[in-house]
Amino acid sequence: MTPSKKIMSQLGKTNAAFDLIQEGDKILVGFSGGKDSLTLIHAMREQQRRAPFNFEFIAVTVGYGMGENFDYLSNHCAEYGIKHIVHDTNIYETAQDKIRKNSSFCSFFSRMRRGSLYSVAQELGCNKLALGHHLDDAAESYFMNMIYNGQMRALSPKYKAGNGLIVIRPLIQMRERQLSAFAQDNNLEAIGDEACPAMRIDIKAPHARAAMKEMLAEMEKKYPSIFVSINSAFGNISDESFFDSKRFSL
Repeated sequence: MTPSKKIMSQLGKTNAAFDLIQEGDKILVGFSGGKDSLTLIHAMREQQRRAPFNFEFIAVTVGYGMGENFDYLSNHCAEYGIKHIVHDTNIYETAQDKIRKNSSFCSFFSRMRRGSLYSVAQELGCNKLALGHHLDDAAESYFMNMIYNGQMRALSPKYKAGNGLIVIRPLIQMRERQLSAFAQDNNLEAIGDEACPAMRIDIKAPHARAAMKEMLAEMEKKYPSIFVSINSAFGNISDESFFDSKRFSL
C-alpha cells in the first residue's frame, strides 16, 4: 500500500525544507487510526524505502481507558511490517473530575494524549514525535487563534517540546482531502470522531473548529487557490507590518 506520487513528492519537499527526518532518527508516530495518521505511517514506511538515509519509527496508539479495542490497528500494522504498541492510560477517568458543565474539553483530551506520547517517546528512546496534522488543520488553527484569541498563531512543521523532544508534522503542507482519498482508495477503516472521549460526555460540542472549517470551505469556493496562498503566506511573514513594536526595524 503506497501513498500517491503527489503525497510522497510533497512529503519529500516538506522534509527537505524543514529537516524533519534525518539520519539516525528514532521517531514515535502518534497513531489514532484516523485517515491522517494512517496516511502518515504508510508515507513514512515508503520514505524509509526511498530515503538515502536510515531512520526508524514506531506507531503508538494511546488508549483512554474506555475499554477500546485496538486489534484492527495492531493487525493492520502487523500486516505491513510497522512496529506498533498500544499505551493504555486512565485519561477518561481522570477527565471526570476535571470537566466542567457546559465546557468543551476536546482540547483537554488532546493535551493529555500529547503528554502521554511525550512520556512514551522518552521511555522508548525516541528523539522525535511525528503528528499527522495537515494544511487544513494549520489554516483552521490560524483563524481560530486570530478570531477567538486575538493571536496570530498556526501549527509549526517542527518545534521543540519542553522535555527536549522534537515534534514534527510531515503532512503539514498537504490538504485534508488528499489524506481522505488515500484512505478511501485503499478501503481503510479510518477511525473518526466517534473515538474521542468527549463524545461520551454530555458537554458542549467543539464548535470553533467546525465553524472555521465551514468558513474556509466557503472561502475556497470563491477563491479556489486560497490554500496555495495560505501555505505560501505561512512562510512569507512581514514582521514589521503588524502592531508589535518589538518587531519594528526602526
